[in-house]
Amino acid sequence: MRHAFIRLALAGLAMLGLLAAGAGAQAQEKVSFPSRDGTTLDGYLFRAKAANGPGPAVVFAHGCGGLIGKTGINARETDWAQRLTGAGYNVLMVDSFTPRGVKTMCAPATFRSEVYRARPQDMYGALAYLQAQAFVDPGRIALMGWSQGGGAVLNTLRVNSAARPAGLAPARDFQAAVAFYPGSCSADRQRGGWSTRIPLLVLTGEKDVWTPLQPCEALLTEAASAGSPVTLRIYSGAYHDFDWPGLAYRERPEFRTKEGVVPIVATDPAARADALARVPTFLSRHLEPGAQ
Repeated sequence: MRHAFIRLALAGLAMLGLLAAGAGAQAQEKVSFPSRDGTTLDGYLFRAKAANGPGPAVVFAHGCGGLIGKTGINARETDWAQRLTGAGYNVLMVDSFTPRGVKTMCAPATFRSEVYRARPQDMYGALAYLQAQAFVDPGRIALMGWSQGGGAVLNTLRVNSAARPAGLAPARDFQAAVAFYPGSCSADRQRGGWSTRIPLLVLTGEKDVWTPLQPCEALLTEAASAGSPVTLRIYSGAYHDFDWPGLAYRERPEFRTKEGVVPIVATDPAARADALARVPTFLSRHLEPGAQ
């Protein structure tokens, strides 16, 4: 398998066409299911539009601000759900925070390590829930996360993940994953090394100071060199949250890191357009019947 590490100089590219959202997602259904740590989790289920028999599904892992904002589910996750359900995927958004009494973990003072460590357990709980649904093909499920949720993706996929059920057959595991600007993407955070057998697409911005590029690129380069099926896309000039729709450039001093870095967030239209096209192509490649 070819492991691609490509820096995209989007500033000079023509604007890519956005992936059509289709007719949009059906109304969400709130569901409950157990995490593998025993916590009863909330989930928001979006059924694929015009499904014909059991179909593929994608589990969403939210970022440090949680899934639910003042006006409901975050615009980023809602936008992705609309697009993916329009493309034939069922989507299950996992709320790892509300059932545990957490609102946000973006600042060092609000970070709860025990909740973060539990999130891979949540992802495998979501996998088991989806595999029990008649409208989901149990062998065609992917995982997708953003920022802290992207870190949860890395920790879920790693070969020696403690959250993975003992004896889980590869054909019943996640078949692909996408991580946007992931946390925990460094040798320092992944002590003992990191590797995966599950195809992973990582998308990150060159100017991201919240989850910086350099240590992540080094970790993934080493993993790919050892055989992990990892693809990294680096968007030139893009900041954190580049795929969030309509997000103006903003510095977030209230989330200053322990190292004193002030996070910056902003939509990058070119990076967002590329991601909106690239992610469904990646998922289709790995979730089509007989892909594995």
